[in-house]
Amino acid sequence: MTEAAPIVFVVDDDPSVRRAIKRLIGSEGLQVELFGSAQEFLKSRRPDAPSCLVLDIKLPGISGLDFQPQLAAAGIRIPIIFITAHGDIPMTVRAMKAGAVEFLTKPFRDRDLLDAIQIALERDRTRRQEESEIAVLQERFDSLTPREQEILPLVVSGRPNKQIAAELGTSEITIKVHRGSVMRKMQAESLAHLVRMAGRLGLPVGQLSSNHTSPSARTG
Repeated sequence: MTEAAPIVFVVDDDPSVRRAIKRLIGSEGLQVELFGSAQEFLKSRRPDAPSCLVLDIKLPGISGLDFQPQLAAAGIRIPIIFITAHGDIPMTVRAMKAGAVEFLTKPFRDRDLLDAIQIALERDRTRRQEESEIAVLQERFDSLTPREQEILPLVVSGRPNKQIAAELGTSEITIKVHRGSVMRKMQAESLAHLVRMAGRLGLPVGQLSSNHTSPSARTG
């Protein structure tokens, strides 16, 4: 599947700065969309493509620094590159701690901005790929029956079928059948592969439901 062309969003209240940045980024063959305020950016329809945001600190309405946590709270996980003519160390620290890719003080070198954009776009590609893969794993997990979902964490914890059967009050052959079904539905090539899948899904590996006693409690 061909990846959508990456796009760079620029939010700056100075039209001349926006145009200059667009020419610079466009010279690298990248798509660019310009906005004069944070509100304009939020109202826009953003393509489903790798992207990043070049964001000025001083903006009408809300500052770039205050806009950063708003984006995070809204679930908009776009890498941000801050630009400003009035930067200081506390601003830089605040922005970087909140996950900014770079903090550039005007006038900055063209190459510094272009390099930061490439880093930001690659970060967003990685995030999108990770989310896509996890969504596939979640679909597979959701296809399991409730019993299979209960058994999966016990399987990846390394428990043998006999022990799982004893803990869940069922037969070993039943666990064997469920185990095979879990491996097939999750498309796991091996137990190690299934363990990695469970880890990426954040499953509570080895924990039993509240209706069962944990092995540690039973064995001491």
